[in-house]
Amino acid sequence: MVHIKEFRIVMPVSLEEYRVAHMFVVMKMSQQHTTGEEGIEVVENRPFEDNALGKGRYTNKIYRLQSKIPSWLTTFAPADALIMQEEAWNAFPICKSVMKCPYFPRFQLRIETVHRPDNGQSENVHGLSEEQLAAREVEYIDIASSEGNYWSYLVGNNNMDFSIFKSARTGRGPLLEGWQDRCDPVMTTYKLVTIDAPYWGFGYRLEQALIAGEKALFLESHRNCFSWIDEWYGMTVQQICELEQQSHSALNEKLGKQMLTTSTGD
Repeated sequence: MVHIKEFRIVMPVSLEEYRVAHMFVVMKMSQQHTTGEEGIEVVENRPFEDNALGKGRYTNKIYRLQSKIPSWLTTFAPADALIMQEEAWNAFPICKSVMKCPYFPRFQLRIETVHRPDNGQSENVHGLSEEQLAAREVEYIDIASSEGNYWSYLVGNNNMDFSIFKSARTGRGPLLEGWQDRCDPVMTTYKLVTIDAPYWGFGYRLEQALIAGEKALFLESHRNCFSWIDEWYGMTVQQICELEQQSHSALNEKLGKQMLTTSTGD
């Protein structure tokens, strides 16, 4: 059975600010999660254009994060076989990514994202059919909360207390109860997660685990977006793109050196 869930994350930034913030956070978190022994390899990064999304940036990445695989899943496959491949099309304010695992060829995780200048109250921004709407679950993620569980431990745990946080450069914050209805500027990230893992015995458990993992990642990355605001605020998309190119080269070099060392036995 295909699992469909929509996450809505309200942010105290404008759409254009979020575009820069998200690029900055993806870059910085990729650096944090690439240790040399495992991490994120950027295979391809280029412009694209198609009729559905328009113009944007296409990336093809390989995730080697064996230490973050739930132990129960290694009973079905060796940890080093659970490598994820991600194709992403970023045509902000619309984005799409598809993740696959070559070891489980029928598995697919798709994330379709729409960004709107609102406080999370728009309905059916993804244009779902009545059947899809009936199957869809909706959950709001409050970046002012800091849930702790197995997945938040793995993706990182930003412990910033937003009830007392205030940006030095923008004056935004703190985020007190009901902040979503009062802040200006404001925007919302609508993330539609669709998972299909048609494997008897563990497919449902895998779907539930990945939903929980994506939620933890969404919360962590968006908390980082705001808590790191004084680092990225004022930067342009072009400046971030230039930093990305440098970062991708550094990530691949770090990961490549470790893989070469491992293969030669040095």
